[in-house]
Amino acid sequence: MRKIGVIGTGKTGSAVAELLGAQSVLFNRSHLPDASSLKELHGAIVFVTPDSAENIMHLLLEAKIAVAWGTTGFSLPDSLDRMVREAGTAWVVASNFSIGMILMKSLIEQTGRHSKLFDHPEFLISETHHTQKKDSPSGTALSWERWLGQPATIRSERRGDVVGTHTLTLKTEYETITLQHEAKNRSLFASGAIRALHWLLEYPSLRGVYTLEELVHYAHEHQTPAQ
Repeated sequence: MRKIGVIGTGKTGSAVAELLGAQSVLFNRSHLPDASSLKELHGAIVFVTPDSAENIMHLLLEAKIAVAWGTTGFSLPDSLDRMVREAGTAWVVASNFSIGMILMKSLIEQTGRHSKLFDHPEFLISETHHTQKKDSPSGTALSWERWLGQPATIRSERRGDVVGTHTLTLKTEYETITLQHEAKNRSLFASGAIRALHWLLEYPSLRGVYTLEELVHYAHEHQTPAQ
């Protein structure tokens, strides 16, 4: 049985641990990881707060294991791909592990490309999350702006226990176009992260850092069954 480290046991990390069951090895502020304990694992899934992200990153590189990295609000270094390759392993990094977000990326990129068809288009990205979410705007909202490739206003709201709702609105003089993604349960992100890590483990020859989209396409091309 594979042993998977779950680093960070907040809302999403706890959902990961619940889905993994006996496969999970939990690490949090009460049980801190070190390189030796991480080396005993097959891989790790990371949802930590931004303030601890850098230290965790270096420990994982030292451990040389496969990683699904879901921490947002922390800028990973440009040299990460090189460092992961030198460690002889692979990471998948995503601000949102929803597989449906790959479809959203395609739609948002098309919206950005075709915006020149409109006179004076205005873009608004709205995101709503639970009150305990640390980063604002969310990593997903920032990804949406990058995929759009156009200037956009980003609005953030923290309310109740909202899992995550993101909306892109394109406004013109005569019409409004809206794209929305609503996460209804944190198991969405947890199951996506688990599946992504299992794909890395299915292909141990992979090296470097992958986006979720790149990894999904790779797995599809190589006909890897869903885990």
